[in-house]
Amino acid sequence: MPPKPSNTRLKSARLAAGYHSQQALADALNVGVRQVRRWESEAPPWPHPELQQALIRVLGQDLEALGFVQHASCPDPVRRGLLGATVAAVGLAAVPSQTAAAMQPASVAADFEAVTRSHRRLYWSVAPATLHPAAVAHATLGCALLQETAGRTRQSVATALAETWLLAGRIEFFDLQEAEQASTTWLRALQAAGEADDSLLGAAILAHTAFIPAWAGRRDDAVERMVAARTYARRGRASPLLLAWLDAVEAECETRSGNTTTALHLLGHSEDILTAGGEHESPAWLDWFSPVRLAAFKGNTQLKAGHLPQARVTLRGVLEQLPVVEDKQRSVILGDLAAVEATAGNPEAACGYAREALDQLEATWYAMGMDRVREVRRQLAPHQNQQYVRDLDERLYGWSTTVSALAR
Repeated sequence: MPPKPSNTRLKSARLAAGYHSQQALADALNVGVRQVRRWESEAPPWPHPELQQALIRVLGQDLEALGFVQHASCPDPVRRGLLGATVAAVGLAAVPSQTAAAMQPASVAADFEAVTRSHRRLYWSVAPATLHPAAVAHATLGCALLQETAGRTRQSVATALAETWLLAGRIEFFDLQEAEQASTTWLRALQAAGEADDSLLGAAILAHTAFIPAWAGRRDDAVERMVAARTYARRGRASPLLLAWLDAVEAECETRSGNTTTALHLLGHSEDILTAGGEHESPAWLDWFSPVRLAAFKGNTQLKAGHLPQARVTLRGVLEQLPVVEDKQRSVILGDLAAVEATAGNPEAACGYAREALDQLEATWYAMGMDRVREVRRQLAPHQNQQYVRDLDERLYGWSTTVSALAR
C-alpha cells in the first residue's frame, strides 16, 4: 500500500530542527501529538494564532515554507516580518527568512560539535598561533549555521559555538596575551551561550572574563563578574568540579589584589567541595581544571603569601602528579618553584627550576610560563654576575626561545 500523502515540508523541518518524532515537537510546542499529526497531513489546517509564532520560532521557517496554505477563510497569517522580529528579540541577530532548501539537516549539529571537541583537545599540544585561526574560522562557520538551523539542532550548534568562542578567548588571553581581544571574544561566547540557554557555559565564560580586570588590578570589577558567574552556576546542575573551579578563579583574583588570606580561604572551600562530591557530572568542556590544578592554584597563593615551605611542598606534589598531556601547565609550576627558591634566598636552585621551565617552553610554548621565568629573572638581578644566572640568561635569550616569544 503506498504511503499516505503528507506535509513533507513540515516533517523535513521538524527533523532538521532535531525533533525526531511528532511527540517531541508536540512537547516543544506544548500541544497534543494529534495536533502535529494533523499538521503533517496532506491538507494541514492553518495553525491557531497563538501557535503560529511558536512554530516559526521552533522550526526557524515561516508558515508557507512549512507547507501551510492560507485559504480565504483564514485570518491574516504571521508573515516573514514577524519571523525576523521574533528571532531578533531572542537571538544574537535577526536570522534571515528561510526556505526549506536553506535548512541544514539535524546531523550538522553533531558534525560541528565534533570539530569543537577536536579543537578542545588540540589546545594542549598545538601552538596557539596555529590553533587560534582555526578556532576563529570554526566559530565563523557556527555563526552561519545558526541562520540555517532551528530547534534542538540550533541549540546544539549554539552550545558548540559558545565553547569555540570560549576556547578562542582562552588562547587570546593566556597564550597570546591579548586581553582586549579576549574580552570581545568572550562576549561573543556569552551571547552564543545565551542562544543555547546553557547556564553552566555562561558561568564558565563569565568567570573567565573576571581574569581581565583582575590582571589589571581592578578587584571590584573582577568580584562583580564572579558574582554573576556564581548566579549562572546556580541556574544549572553545577558539578562539584565546576563549583570548585569558581572558587579557584576568585582566589586567583584575590591573590592578584594582594588578598592572600581571602584567597587561601577560598581555596580551602574549593578543596572541601571536591572532598564532599556531588551528584552532578562535569561538562566535557571543563578540561582545564582538576584537583591537581587546584593544588597548583594553592601553591602559587602560598608563594605570594610568603608561606615558602608550604608552597615548595605543594608545588613539588603538583609536579609529580601533573599528567603528561598538561605540559603547558608544567612550565608554570616550574616557574613558581623557581620563584619559591629565589624568594627563599636560594638563587642557584631558582636558576635550575627556571632552566627546566625553559626546556618545557621550547617543547610547548605557553606565555604564562614565560612570564613566570621572566619574573624570577628580575628577582635574581642582585646575583646577575654569578655564572648560574649568566647560564640562565644564555637559555632565556637563546635563539629558539627568543624567536618563540616573538612569533607566538
